[in-house]
Amino acid sequence: MVDNNIDLRSEIRRLAKEKNAVIMAHYYVDGAVQDIADFIGDSLALAQQAAKTDADIIVLCGVHFMGETAAILCPDKKVLVPDVNATCSLAESCPADKFAEFVAEHPGHTVISYVNTTAATKAVTDVVVTSSNARQIVESFPEDTPIIFGPDQNLGGYINSITGRNMLLWNGACHVHARFSVEKILELKAAHPKAKVLVHPECKGPVVKLADKVGSTAALLKYAIADDASEFIVATESGILHEMQKSAPNKTFIPAPPDDATCACNECEYMKMVTLEKLYLCLKNEEPVVKVDADIAAKAIRPINKMLEISQKLGL
Repeated sequence: MVDNNIDLRSEIRRLAKEKNAVIMAHYYVDGAVQDIADFIGDSLALAQQAAKTDADIIVLCGVHFMGETAAILCPDKKVLVPDVNATCSLAESCPADKFAEFVAEHPGHTVISYVNTTAATKAVTDVVVTSSNARQIVESFPEDTPIIFGPDQNLGGYINSITGRNMLLWNGACHVHARFSVEKILELKAAHPKAKVLVHPECKGPVVKLADKVGSTAALLKYAIADDASEFIVATESGILHEMQKSAPNKTFIPAPPDDATCACNECEYMKMVTLEKLYLCLKNEEPVVKVDADIAAKAIRPINKMLEISQKLGL
């Protein structure tokens, strides 16, 4: 429990300075956590930042696989996560043992895995991608290269559709992005006819077809800031609206609801497990610590580094 009299924000900043800790947050966590972070970004940006930080401690405010990625990239640093139970439905949809069997059943394929996977799944992968760089990395391979893409079938299907590839897709999905529906977005579009529709490529194909812009969270944010439109319907996890509104305060951002319409926005309950209170306790007690088995880490670092190398070469 945290004393109600504690000023969490000032204590978090004090502890971070005292312990030479860097706080990194994903765009999907609660806005209060984003506001206190040293760095916010999408999965690619967080990995790039972790790889170059000189902090002694990395606090990764996101889901567990993000902490694993930081721990693999920074074996000499202590990597903490505010809640070790903040998992990822997409990562859980691709168990490493089952994915390894799938890979073995299709010899001769280059294996490309989305970053939203466990370290053990990355260990049977040739190169990791994020939604920011998936297309460019896929296109960096010759057109006739047989490719397995996992675990997100929606992202993989989208990449196939825009590149003309025929990658073999693992049957996985993000429970948040899979919940968006064409009908709900069309209802919002009817009510806001001038609004542009921003869609994450983890959404289903029919939803993607409604988009004025398809892209990663970082790409959607950049587009929303630069575009002349004043209203946007946003079909990705609603945490990104916090940064969108901060970056473009004169524009209106409307969260697309889930298909069951139990609320006005679509949230990842795992990302929202990260709170200021947990961040404070995490820094104070220096736990939970993210640990990755040394053998798995040695195998998983190769596809992660491959992603970073290709991204740097392509200027991503």
